[in-house]
Amino acid sequence: MEFKNTREFAQMLDAKDILKPYKDEFIFPQHNNKNVLYFTGNSLGLQPKRTRSFLDEILNDWGALGVEGHFYADKPWWDYHEQLAAPVAKVVGAKTSEVTVMNTLTVNLHLLMVSFYRPTKKRFKILCEEKAFPSDQYAILSQLRTHGLDPNDALVEVKKRPGEHHWRTADVLEMIALYKDELALVLIGGVNYYNGQVFDIKTITKAAKEAGAKVGWDLAHAAGNIHLELHDWDVDFAAWCSYKYMNSGPGNASGVFIHEQYHKRKNIPRFEGWWGTKKETRFQMKPEFDPMDNADAWQISNTPVMTMAPYLASLGMFEEVGMEALLSKSKTLTDYLEFILDEINAKVKHQKTLEVITPKDRGCQLSLLVHGKGRELFDYFMENGVVVDWREPNVIRLAPVPFYNSFEDLYEFGQILEAGI
Repeated sequence: MEFKNTREFAQMLDAKDILKPYKDEFIFPQHNNKNVLYFTGNSLGLQPKRTRSFLDEILNDWGALGVEGHFYADKPWWDYHEQLAAPVAKVVGAKTSEVTVMNTLTVNLHLLMVSFYRPTKKRFKILCEEKAFPSDQYAILSQLRTHGLDPNDALVEVKKRPGEHHWRTADVLEMIALYKDELALVLIGGVNYYNGQVFDIKTITKAAKEAGAKVGWDLAHAAGNIHLELHDWDVDFAAWCSYKYMNSGPGNASGVFIHEQYHKRKNIPRFEGWWGTKKETRFQMKPEFDPMDNADAWQISNTPVMTMAPYLASLGMFEEVGMEALLSKSKTLTDYLEFILDEINAKVKHQKTLEVITPKDRGCQLSLLVHGKGRELFDYFMENGVVVDWREPNVIRLAPVPFYNSFEDLYEFGQILEAGI
């Protein structure tokens, strides 16, 4: 498609957009009595209007039924999480039995490492990307120390090449091959939070498993944003938050994937609690843990329905639209944004002002290395009703989300940007 940086062209794309009605499904913050231009779905998605009714339903049932709401609410609380499994499975390319929703992301990564990071004298190293999301780094380092290991010896970080802004798959594979006899776990962010790069999950997983390591993925910036086939790619485990591209609300419940090959194993190491026991006998309070035969065996505590209700509300839209339509619009949106940025850069007489450091393997995020303006440009955006994301020392992250961003939003952004540089 040959793009044009005009309002008429952007409106033409919007007129053809089958997802256009969904913009009205979301609540936008206001700036000067107008909707902001919101490009931070990579950090926190907007609130769907339907969320409130899902929360009100639980509050009404709690008021009317009290404790009996666990079993007699229209959506009973005791197995509320099971309603999320099928729609979540479609988003991440899994079997329904392989996903569950519980806790929050870093908590789940710790719990999953209890099961899948089992260091031995020979195999004890963990491989991750250099400068992974800080919470992932803290989790990995603390896991190593808990096992009495020195991170300087047990942590392998794949670095970017000098002068480059993204990782090369070849370099990841080279490090796996180099440490193949010592690797216990490969744990990488599927989409890097800083530069928006999508890692080759299928290829890296295959290489790591052939080397004898377990493989996990932090999909915080991937779930609801990129194509995933966790089951077919033979990923051992994965976890993601629900509040970025999946619009469940700040800090809300995390999704978990555990490949079916690990189900029905009573002797697998894990931290256990009563919500992971068989439903049929859960309330018999037996002294021995009898695990569910699916990913729910990793559940620990009873379902926090107030955090899951907004997730269920948002998943309804994913069911209505489907990932194929979302990904198709996402690619066009992001390509159009890059086109607008290139056009504006070409008009600047001095050095390039905005450098896109996100490679072509990406979801809907573009990370911009800001030359010259720095934080001043970020502040200018916010003062003019453009909500973007700042990362030190000089990166602005933009995420045009297909559910609620339009092509005309991108044109408007370009006009504001051009006026400010």
